[in-house]
Amino acid sequence: MTTYNEVRIMVIDDEPIIREGSERILSKEGWTTATAENGESGLILLEKGEFHILLLDLMMPGISGMDVLKEVQKRYPELLVIVFTGYATIENAVSAMKNGAYDFIPKPFTPDQLRLVIQRAIENLTLKRETELLRLEQQKSLQDIANEKSRTLTIINHMADGVLVTDQNGCVVLHNPAITRMLEMEKELPAQKNIFEGNVNKELTGMLEEVLSIKDSNSQGISREISWGEPLQRFFIAHSAPVRNEQGDILGSVTIFNDVTRFKDLDRMKSDFVNMASHELRSPLSSIRQQISVITEGLAGEISDKQEKMLNRILQRIDGHIAMISNLLDLSRIEAGCLVQQKERILLPEIIEEVVELMSQEAEKKGLTFNITIDSHIFPVHADRQSMETVLNNLVSNAIKYNREGGRISINAKNSGEFVELKVSDNGVGIEKENLSQIFDKFYRIRTEKTRQVVGSGLGLPLIKDIIEAHLGMITVESTPEQETTFTVLLPRGMN
Repeated sequence: MTTYNEVRIMVIDDEPIIREGSERILSKEGWTTATAENGESGLILLEKGEFHILLLDLMMPGISGMDVLKEVQKRYPELLVIVFTGYATIENAVSAMKNGAYDFIPKPFTPDQLRLVIQRAIENLTLKRETELLRLEQQKSLQDIANEKSRTLTIINHMADGVLVTDQNGCVVLHNPAITRMLEMEKELPAQKNIFEGNVNKELTGMLEEVLSIKDSNSQGISREISWGEPLQRFFIAHSAPVRNEQGDILGSVTIFNDVTRFKDLDRMKSDFVNMASHELRSPLSSIRQQISVITEGLAGEISDKQEKMLNRILQRIDGHIAMISNLLDLSRIEAGCLVQQKERILLPEIIEEVVELMSQEAEKKGLTFNITIDSHIFPVHADRQSMETVLNNLVSNAIKYNREGGRISINAKNSGEFVELKVSDNGVGIEKENLSQIFDKFYRIRTEKTRQVVGSGLGLPLIKDIIEAHLGMITVESTPEQETTFTVLLPRGMN
């Protein structure tokens, strides 16, 4: 039987600091660790050797973490997948766990957090092996097995996750203290209590009914989010799987409960804080801007050229802060799933034309020219119009800000298989290779002699990346310093 030190762990993440840090932490515990920088490399390594636990980044270029998860579920159903999520929201992790992930850990994380989640996964592996051994004793019922296997009971009783085992009729034959605490039960669940009788959570009983009636012998069970309790709700990710004998007959079910209430609460508190802080900051800034505009327009008396120049610089800074606040609010809405809602049939050429017209005056100040090439039979996309305007505005605005005097901006849109491809290029200062992997991080800004005068919050690119991914698309960037920078957006085509 595999022991703690024999466990083999794979880390797939496109961020070197995450890969190297995870490998260092896990190696110190004596666990064998391998790393891969993307989904393609990770799947190749999985084919070459046996692994027990996979740490997987959800958001990666190329094959996404969610696609890797689906492939792993098909090829290696016994592999426990723990997902990294760099977004302070539970929805991404919940979606992954519904698709078969065992657990998740939010970025950034501490060494202790990583060790804890791995130890929990190893406990789960141990429980699975013990359960399989119990299943092989086909002459005994689940009740007999539970009474005679004290070793298994010891493991289950010390698990942080809640465990609930039922027979094929829904009668409880085994549970641990954690499930009693999680569900806030005053007394222990009585043996042979039927889970379908009485006032029991309908989400749970509905899931167990499905599991106990699964016909597919290859099914790994069901994962769902379940809420419990009124008025103070608790939230769980419940994994339920059937227990079968050698003939494939269902003997009962095993359900593991992960309490995610604290993550839900943190997500709500963060959203409330961002909304409150943004409102409290934006209102006074808008008022200050209005008062300064009255002065610069000469409505409060004459001012000198020097004063006007200083006031215009103040206005520029205020506009930058107002834009940052708006981006914060939009990011918060995206994470809450509230921003990209009103999808419709959109033609990108219409939005491109509107954005270029809006930005043309700013471009003329630097002597920039636009080169626009659009496929005459370009597909429409199914998208939120305001969100698409935000994406184009940010990309074109950056192409202007970081361009050289007399430079050019190229905008190309064409069909690309099942996608519509949009490219925005400029021949400005460019981005150094070591910075490319970080430009989509929140608040990250490249500080050089040539960019220090550019006003920005470091939220524009993270915002458009979230918007595009919310539309099931992707964005990439290529850059050669002092030559050209190109952002490429792929959006799934809509119906004609």
